[in-house]
This record gives sequence, structure tokens and C-alpha cells, in this order.
Amino acid sequence: MTNIRISAGAMAVLVCLATAPAIAQDGKPKIGELRKAANGQVVEMKRSLQKELQAAIKAGGFVKALEVCKTVAPSIATAQSESGMSVRRTALKTRNPDNAPDAYERKVLEQFVADAAAGKDLKKMQHAEIVEADGAKVFRFMRAIPTGKLCLNCHGDSVKENVKAEIDKLYPKDEATGFKQGELRGAFSISKKL
Repeated sequence: MTNIRISAGAMAVLVCLATAPAIAQDGKPKIGELRKAANGQVVEMKRSLQKELQAAIKAGGFVKALEVCKTVAPSIATAQSESGMSVRRTALKTRNPDNAPDAYERKVLEQFVADAAAGKDLKKMQHAEIVEADGAKVFRFMRAIPTGKLCLNCHGDSVKENVKAEIDKLYPKDEATGFKQGELRGAFSISKKL
């Protein structure tokens, strides 16, 4: 397994943000602080994953990148989640069934699709709120992942045969191809029990 490295500065920021008081003195959650912390988590996860993927592509092309997505991406999410916020990726069309959206995530993803169809910028799309779940308040945050040009090599509608063969081997229940550049690929999803 690849060793996940997060810079000391980034880890300090994450620890500070994750341990910052989430509840104001009046007892109401500070959604602005939670949103800021969640965005920090997304930035760090995205940076870590991109670094690993770029190294894999350089070492062995997109077939190697698929191995990183299968083994390293979950480790990055686990490492990020140690800060107190649960971090994951999800989508309406998943490659890994373990990333299937829950009811809340599905609703937000469907709203992202509708907002994109109405002309809103996917790169700026995010949603945050505090919900009730099992008698507790839970902060939920999602940030859209647009399909970039590089993503098309593994998620597009004309994936090379060797890459498609690796997808079929690693992800026999894959639903995550056929995307066009700029479409909603999925979202980062963060939750924190308050």
C-alpha cells in the first residue's frame, strides 16, 4: 500500500479546523466554520489524490492510475477522516459500489445535476447544512466534482481497450463511464456529528 503523506502545515490546519468549536455560545452550530473546515478537507483530499494519480500515470499510465483509485484513494479518505470529519467520494454513477450515495447524498447530487443544467458552474457548486440523524445533529457538506479532460481517460465515452479491461477486472459493477468533459462526475461528501 502507498504511504499517504500530508504536509505538516496542511495537517496543522486540518487539526485546528476539525477541533475548532462547532457550536456557538448560544448553542447553535457555526455552519460557516464547519463549511470552511470541510472545504479544507476537500482541498487536502483532492491534492493528495491528484499527487498519487499523477505519479501512477507517469509510472504506468492510466491502468496504473486505476490501481491507485482502487487501493490508495480509500486510504486517503480514511486518513482524512481521522480529523473528526468523515470524508468520502460518491456519485450517481459509481465505479465502486462502496461509494454509492446515501439518500441525502443522492438528493444533493440530483440538485447539482439540475443546477448544472440551469447553467450554474460545477466548479463552484457545494451544499452545506445541519440535519437531524438518529437523534443527533450532523453537519453535512458536499462539493461537486466536475469531469475534467484527464478524467475522460478512465471515465469518458471512448476509454482505451487496455484501460477498459482493467476497469472490468477491478470494478466488475462499474457504472462510471460515458461522461463528457464538464459533466458532474460526483462529489466529495463530508459529515461530522455535532
